[in-house]
Amino acid sequence: MLLRLIGKWLKAGVLDAGNLTFPDKGSPQGGVISPLLANVYLHYVLDVWFEREVQPRLKGRAFLIRYADDFVIGFTCEEDARRVLDVLPKRFGKYGLTIHPDKTRLLAFQPPDRSDRSDSSKGSEPGTFDFLGFTHFWGRSRKGVWVVKRRTAPSRLQRALTTIAQWCRFNRHRPIPEQHQTLSQKLRGHFAYYGITGNSEGLRRFRDAVLGFWRKWLSRRTRGIPLTWEHFTRLLERYALPPALVVHSVYRPAANP
Repeated sequence: MLLRLIGKWLKAGVLDAGNLTFPDKGSPQGGVISPLLANVYLHYVLDVWFEREVQPRLKGRAFLIRYADDFVIGFTCEEDARRVLDVLPKRFGKYGLTIHPDKTRLLAFQPPDRSDRSDSSKGSEPGTFDFLGFTHFWGRSRKGVWVVKRRTAPSRLQRALTTIAQWCRFNRHRPIPEQHQTLSQKLRGHFAYYGITGNSEGLRRFRDAVLGFWRKWLSRRTRGIPLTWEHFTRLLERYALPPALVVHSVYRPAANP
């Protein structure tokens, strides 16, 4: 049954801007079948190969983290990292796959020197990387030690805000309760994924931006009568949006957004 469904997906056409095409390679970009095929295919091409063939030949320790077709490999030895990076394209090419050249790089990701008292909390210094929608960087914990922190990747934050702004624009004519319900669902969904320890600032920025978009496009409902912040604040007393909540906290049990 599963093979039959996969076959139907691969043979289905792609409708883009009114044009129907039938690609003869790969699956549609963003199609729900893509993660399934990646998990099935890369389990043998990458996961099993890395565990059975690569790790036993390394000088130091290494680990592989993969989600669908995105993956990160960590090494304690730079020589091991360079050897694997050289052989990866050959391994993938053997099965008709290619590695994206712009998304594949080798970087040193290690805690700063102990004498460095700065805090790279902005996550923009060399050595940071984006993975699964988060920017990973080194920052100081509450006790002052260097730890790996994560915050919403700028590209993902901008994409989410653009989507919200467009929704507020094209749905400003809908009743306020209906808009409030949908925006609340969007915020809860965002917090459920990005609401992790250390990302409170990103959550607050997202919520504040959503409030600004909502007020902006509600103001366009009335001609020449802008919705002031005072009136909007009163509206929020009745139709309050969910607070920026860290759902996945290392300091307390998971919360319900």
